[in-house]
Amino acid sequence: MKMDFEQKYPPLNLPAAPLRFGQSTEHPTVFDPLRRRYVRLTPEEWVRQHFTSFLIRQKGYPAGLLGNEVSLTLNGTARRCDSVLYGSDRQPRMIIEYKAPTVTLSQKVFDQIYRYNIVLRVEWLVVSNGLQTVCCHINIAAGTYEFVSQVPAYEDL
Repeated sequence: MKMDFEQKYPPLNLPAAPLRFGQSTEHPTVFDPLRRRYVRLTPEEWVRQHFTSFLIRQKGYPAGLLGNEVSLTLNGTARRCDSVLYGSDRQPRMIIEYKAPTVTLSQKVFDQIYRYNIVLRVEWLVVSNGLQTVCCHINIAAGTYEFVSQVPAYEDL
């Protein structure tokens, strides 16, 4: 069983997160401190929990300004952003999209997060599969963007 777990949930290129696992006979669960409940542990959720822990513990992001599974409507269809960072004014500042470690961060993945930004109009887009993270800063007024080498600390946003 342990080997299966390690294959499905490999070590990531992120600091270890203090995860709390739940007891379920159907499927493994993990406690999501942002949603304040246990959720199904999937490879994508494995990445989400490590990444949000990284943002809070290493990058100084306030947990109270991060939301997981944030709903939005795009072209009349309900969608969900994996995570959204809000500013102190409660306006969205960053969209974060997670993929399983086995998923390549392709143009298709960026197209997805870009479509979400048509609605939210944030200045930061981040995509991570836990092994690789891509961060993009957008200047909406100028209509330009630049990829940056790392996710900025909260104080530098």
